[in-house]
Amino acid sequence: MAGVSVESGGGKRRSLDSEINMIPMIDLLMVTVSFLLITAVWTHMSRLDGTTQLPSSNADPGKPQDVGRLHLDVRASEPFHVSFRRGTAVIDGFDVPRDGVRVHEGQTEITRYPELSAKLQEISRAHAVDLSNADSRVVVMHTDDELRFGDLVAVMDAVAAVKDPNARPSRGGVPEQAFRVSFAAK
Repeated sequence: MAGVSVESGGGKRRSLDSEINMIPMIDLLMVTVSFLLITAVWTHMSRLDGTTQLPSSNADPGKPQDVGRLHLDVRASEPFHVSFRRGTAVIDGFDVPRDGVRVHEGQTEITRYPELSAKLQEISRAHAVDLSNADSRVVVMHTDDELRFGDLVAVMDAVAAVKDPNARPSRGGVPEQAFRVSFAAK
């Protein structure tokens, strides 16, 4: 049996020889390690893909710096404001009503914004030439601190629902997403 012998030092007292059983500690360690390994996989299942990487002013000098880009202003209780900007100049801008549709998926109720997806799809067609390169296919989201996480996810889903009409279908036969999401820093 696995154990650790604990012996007392010399002296006039009587010796206390005892063994500590190590099997329960090893069992606890194995259960803890297996629990951590199993739950490590679950942390990646519900991930939101977003980036803060935008081309900077010290980017490749051969590329044009006035790339057209969509900006999406999302405030907690106001309509969405979508603007198409080239550098700091606003080329096109408009408001989209914040009419969320509640959808039940299983036991969960999810908010969807189909009007926002439709408007972004319309913009991607109208500015197809300006949105042709990878640097311009980024939607920069401007949010405030009062925005609920569920609403943020619903807006990101609305952006992800816009498909690129010019791209070849992916493996599943579905066109790829037209835009990536990037967050603006305050």
